[in-house]
Amino acid sequence: MRDLLRRIHLTIGALLCVPLGVLGLTGSVLVFEDDLRAMFEPPPVAHASGAARPLAEIVEAARGAAPRGTAPNYLAPAQRYGDSAQVRFSDPKRGPGPGGLLVFVDPVSGAVLGTQQGSDGLIRQISSLHSNLLLRDFGGRSVIGWLGVAMLMLGCTGPFLWWPKRQQWRSVFRVRWNAGPYAVLRDLHGIVGICGVIVLLAVSFSGVYLAFPQTVGGTIASILPARDLRGGGSEVRVTPIEGRMPLDIDAAAALARSAAPDATLRSIFLPLPKDQPYRVNLARGEAEQGVPLVSVFVDPWAGRVVELRDPQTYSAGERIIGWQRALHAGAGFGWPWKIVVFLSGFLPPLFAGSGVAMWLLKRRARLQRKAAGEPRQTSTQQGKIAERQQS
Repeated sequence: MRDLLRRIHLTIGALLCVPLGVLGLTGSVLVFEDDLRAMFEPPPVAHASGAARPLAEIVEAARGAAPRGTAPNYLAPAQRYGDSAQVRFSDPKRGPGPGGLLVFVDPVSGAVLGTQQGSDGLIRQISSLHSNLLLRDFGGRSVIGWLGVAMLMLGCTGPFLWWPKRQQWRSVFRVRWNAGPYAVLRDLHGIVGICGVIVLLAVSFSGVYLAFPQTVGGTIASILPARDLRGGGSEVRVTPIEGRMPLDIDAAAALARSAAPDATLRSIFLPLPKDQPYRVNLARGEAEQGVPLVSVFVDPWAGRVVELRDPQTYSAGERIIGWQRALHAGAGFGWPWKIVVFLSGFLPPLFAGSGVAMWLLKRRARLQRKAAGEPRQTSTQQGKIAERQQS
């Protein structure tokens, strides 16, 4: 059984070493996504001083820079002096999600400060590569999800293969630098792997959830009751009322603030179809990327809050689901977690390189034994032979 698991572990690692390495390295970059965007792709600065305009006027000002046939579906108000408000326009037929045109508006003067395509910029390209292999409309997210499953399998089989016998525990964290390349690679592969396996499994599991939220979230909810917390709120629907004007964005924001008066407005998703509510996101304190926000769903026809999702009132299952994105992004638990998640992105290429190198050394040992007419050995025995030959 141990030899079979070793072959499975090696086969997955060898076949998927390149995509898993790319996935890990791009993930390390995206741990600092917000910082990198602020450094290399900063939004335009708003210089006008005074009171901010109503949100509806900001959206209306942005329409002048938007292509015909697109509709506003997202607004991020300015948080502090100098920030520009951001309004995203997209094709109503495309549905929710990233992309479209981002329009930057001075919140005081209402002047359009600039535009940016949602897919422009190096950081956005790296993000797209990490989340869907640059194939948003062609199943790229599913491929990423299955790569995450493969990473989970490697993370689960690795500790089993590493686990030493009782009498070997004293030397299990020692690298035999003078025992030859195979022994050094094997020791480093095992030590680094066992030290980083918990973080690697946590990041991999959260990545699988982000790729397959309905499946993984449904599995968690079957054990610990939880609502579907996906960002789109696809299950929240409202009924249009004939002859009544829907609430504008300012009235919807006011209702949301009254439902969570201790939180600050962060963003608003505007309804595209008539049976969709406003989704208003608010945060308590500084909101890091991925950290659960207060989400208030406002019925624009009945003028009321139809659902409030507050992390302070989440069930156990909802807390597990709600924190997956933050865990994956290295957010929510301070700098120590951010650093270990950043470092975990280097593990896949490190494991791939050392694993393939060990396989090549074992293969050379096997060919030498075959040429000498010696009987075939198991994978474990081949490793010991390669280790002796290199020492």
